[in-house]
Amino acid sequence: MQTIAQNIRWYRSQFDEFEKSLNGEKTNYIHTLRRDAIQRFSELGFPTNRQEDWRFINIAPITSKEFKPVFRYDSKGIKKQDLQKYLIDKAIQLVFIDGMFSPEYSTNNAAAQKSYTDSLSAALIKNTVEIKSNLGRQVTGTENAFTALNAAFLQDGAYVSIPAGVKLEHPIQFLFVATDSQNIYTTQPRNLVVVNTDAQLNIIETYVGLGENTYLTNSVSEVFIAEGAKVEYDKFQIESPNSYHIGTLNIKMGNSSQFISNAFSFGGAIVRNNITAMLDAEGSECTLNGLSLGKGQQIVDNHTAIDHAKPNCQSHELYKAILDGESRGIFNGKIFVRKDAQKTDAKQTNRTLLLSDNATINAKPQLEIFADDVKCTHGATIGQLDADQLFYLRSRGIDLSSARAILTTAFAGDVINRVRIESLRNQLDQVIQESLL
Repeated sequence: MQTIAQNIRWYRSQFDEFEKSLNGEKTNYIHTLRRDAIQRFSELGFPTNRQEDWRFINIAPITSKEFKPVFRYDSKGIKKQDLQKYLIDKAIQLVFIDGMFSPEYSTNNAAAQKSYTDSLSAALIKNTVEIKSNLGRQVTGTENAFTALNAAFLQDGAYVSIPAGVKLEHPIQFLFVATDSQNIYTTQPRNLVVVNTDAQLNIIETYVGLGENTYLTNSVSEVFIAEGAKVEYDKFQIESPNSYHIGTLNIKMGNSSQFISNAFSFGGAIVRNNITAMLDAEGSECTLNGLSLGKGQQIVDNHTAIDHAKPNCQSHELYKAILDGESRGIFNGKIFVRKDAQKTDAKQTNRTLLLSDNATINAKPQLEIFADDVKCTHGATIGQLDADQLFYLRSRGIDLSSARAILTTAFAGDVINRVRIESLRNQLDQVIQESLL
């Protein structure tokens, strides 16, 4: 408890330093949100294993460190070729270095695409009306200490606004790059995506580390999808093996809208992903897919919640994990069906492949149903590579290592092949192949 109290005081002192750098900005509504958030952070404190949603994950390695927030942009000698392999072909690219927008590495041709795409820091100056009505509406900072901390140090991230009826041909990529700094630091990206009536787009949110240093990424993304709009949201996280990643994604869906999430967690010592989808209008359809890859002593924790609040909505969920070494996986998937959400059709599946006798998984699929005319299923399976399939491959001259790689790749491919963007699929395939060497 003493360490947590000291840690809270550390972030309060950093917030005081942050305020001093803001000058006139301290009087606007965003800073009122920041001040409220740092107070909530102080009251909440970091979560512990005594709280149900955090009981399987030990975040002491995060709470015991004094991560220095990044306040200013510095490219620190990064070259374009350092980023090249992570960039998506033909995408509108917003690049952030240690959480700060990097105009020289971004290729924003959004004007030709008839959309508004910019850094959040710039958009706060140019387009305050839409941002003020949406920012912090879904993720308020009251959820836990990490969302409060993100709001307290809210400074930059990506902002996308798609006008009604616009269907973007190419994806928009948010590329967050963590530099190989000697300092123990934290970044607090905040992303806001507003998709208006009958619009359509694909977002790719990428987190990469250029070294093996220690840092904390604490990101929050809010997505608002209007009536008839369609969004595919792909998240690819492959950070330093000594880093920590807390990611929060919250989606609010309109009538007859569609949302697809494909989330991939391949890096970091401790990774926690929180995804919440609110189906608050009739006829909406939500799909959540995920794949985690754990090795060594990695911990990957996926928490999802799909809230069916209105009738005639559908949700589909498939989360998989491949765990090797002494890694640990956690899956907690909740589906809520409210009293008025009749004719709900919800399916949830969690599958884990253990490549080592020392790897473990805690799986907790949950259904809470308060309506009586629904179709809901959920389930979890945990196992190792099939001995018969291994024998079949080896009987045809394939060595054991290659046979294991073939079966593991097939297991992962079930999720990877659901990604629509070919260049992202190729990146994911390459990471899987390299991990099996």
